[in-house]
Amino acid sequence: MEPRREQGVQPRVQRFSPATIAAIALALLVLIMGTVLLLQSRNGGSDRLTGNEAEAAAKEDPERLCTRQATYDTIKRDLFRRAAAVRGSDQAAFDKIASYSSLRVEAPIVREQDKAVGSVTCSATLWLDLPPGVAVVGGRTNLTAEVAYTVQPAADGSGDTVALSNADAIVTPLATLARTSAPAAEAPVASNELAPAAPAAPADPLAPLPPSRPSAPTAPEPPAASQRPPASPSFNCANARTRGEIAVCESPGLAALDRTMAAQYSGAVARADPAQRALLARTRDSFLRYRDRCPSDECIAQTYRGRMREIRDIMTGSWSPQR
Repeated sequence: MEPRREQGVQPRVQRFSPATIAAIALALLVLIMGTVLLLQSRNGGSDRLTGNEAEAAAKEDPERLCTRQATYDTIKRDLFRRAAAVRGSDQAAFDKIASYSSLRVEAPIVREQDKAVGSVTCSATLWLDLPPGVAVVGGRTNLTAEVAYTVQPAADGSGDTVALSNADAIVTPLATLARTSAPAAEAPVASNELAPAAPAAPADPLAPLPPSRPSAPTAPEPPAASQRPPASPSFNCANARTRGEIAVCESPGLAALDRTMAAQYSGAVARADPAQRALLARTRDSFLRYRDRCPSDECIAQTYRGRMREIRDIMTGSWSPQR
């Protein structure tokens, strides 16, 4: 049994000495200051990657290089730069149209990575939408292609470079870019006096391309076939027999689509397993039959674009037969 506490006697209260209280206060102050400094260090940039850390992160995640907005912007500028070179026109005019155009990138996939040089090769479907007021041959305002592009650091350390391939299906028609409406003519001078000669207006770099033959030839007109622009599809046009083959041989734009699709098909066959290879061959026959029944070039172009999406879906396992 506990001894009985005497009445009126309070328990002894333990008290700290001033030195102990000062030591505890100092320890709390040091702990608070350390916590504040740690938080400031984290907020000051520990979540941002710079220099070697950013380069290491990019190497560990190659898909990041394929899908960055900076990569897409570089691809768009390259498309318009190539089109201006093909057209032989003012690069500044094409750059201006590029700034108002929209590029959509679908299903980007990493195809190859070279860790030694830090490069990543990707493939994707590009959709280029032109702004109002301009169009390519045939009145189209959007273009598409299955392309490959390689991203790697520049040799001078200024950033990344992008090498684009298989883009003829966009570059070739883009070189025919023209305004859809001509500027209004100036009103004539209402005077009987001779007006001073005005300086000649500079040529419009986006004016429609001149016709391939004069409207009033001085020599006998050659056969129509010799006046068609040269086209070089993936097959020999000397053996063209079907309606679709003849149309492709007569159109540089369709020929470019055919080359792009043929390159994509060959690459897919090389990587395909036996089941995918058989499916590629079976659907190829259906594609050719549908193409040869097309009544117009636009129908043929859409058929080629659909075939390229079909090849991509077969290789990614997302293809399903149409009902």
